[in-house]
Amino acid sequence: MKQFEYIRARSISDAKSAALGKNAVFLAGGTNLIDLMKVGVSRPDRVIDITGLEELEHVDFLPDGGVRIGGLVRNTDLAYHPRFSRDYPSVAEALLSAASGQLRNAATAAGNILQRTRCSYFFDLASVCNKRQPGSGCDAIGGENHTSAILGWSASCIATHPSDFGVPMVALDAVVEIDGNAGAREVPLEEFYTAPGDSPQRETVLAPGELVVSLRLPPAARTFARHSRYLKLRDRTSFAFAVVSAAASLVLEGDVIRDARLALGGVALKPWRARAAEARLEGQALSQALLAEVAELALAEARPSGDNAYKIELSKRLVVRALLLAKADNGAHMQSLPGSIFSGPSGVSNNG
Repeated sequence: MKQFEYIRARSISDAKSAALGKNAVFLAGGTNLIDLMKVGVSRPDRVIDITGLEELEHVDFLPDGGVRIGGLVRNTDLAYHPRFSRDYPSVAEALLSAASGQLRNAATAAGNILQRTRCSYFFDLASVCNKRQPGSGCDAIGGENHTSAILGWSASCIATHPSDFGVPMVALDAVVEIDGNAGAREVPLEEFYTAPGDSPQRETVLAPGELVVSLRLPPAARTFARHSRYLKLRDRTSFAFAVVSAAASLVLEGDVIRDARLALGGVALKPWRARAAEARLEGQALSQALLAEVAELALAEARPSGDNAYKIELSKRLVVRALLLAKADNGAHMQSLPGSIFSGPSGVSNNG
């Protein structure tokens, strides 16, 4: 690990000032950053510890019906928060689908959406990777790539984003609240990530020294509480990143869908919102024919980036499964294996 300067920030202002003009990174849970620093992928000159910023540790339910999640809220605390897990069950389910209990206890909301790709070539300094060294090439193309992207990829990068949490958050129109030395700003989470294009080393719209202070869900996100699911397909039933995942949320009047949200994970370098599929669902009753059509729309732009054509059909089937499960009234229960397609019909309280 490269030597670095360590600073413990006592306020957001401290953190911003410490990052000014420096090759600096912010340390929260550290579950991704420390790994990257150990292998030499991340080589900051300054590490700014923000774990003491208590103002970023709260879940605040807003007067307008929305909710603000502080950037330092731990994944476990958010997943088991009684009111949050009731109002946003797909988000809680996604959080509990990720990593292990120990990692969820350390990982933070902001750190989760800021995870770097888990492409093995990105972590391997002996390989060429345009994300680590722009213009060097991409060994994943032509290499081991069966889990690589099928949407939004470029000739420069075929990696996927690893976040489970980000998928239902994108589906529910989450907003990222950012602060930096140039001032505060807000960006929809869907637009927070950048497409790889010719510059895959730039993954988000964050400018140097900017800090994700919170994420906000709008009031409308609560309307999906009773018909919302997150499903994850992975190589093993726990402690594995998604091969593909899907977040589906519906507002129903009888059998008619009045509003629909659908996002996919494990398919691109960002959580992927399937807006054409959502539009097709609205005003309709679910049928096998409609489900097949919606699945095709959700993956209409998909194309293999290597030995991964199977992911297209797999994603279509997962879309169908997620929508059928979302149609069922979830009530106050979560499946006993959160996020797994192998979940049985019996559930457990999502409040503890």
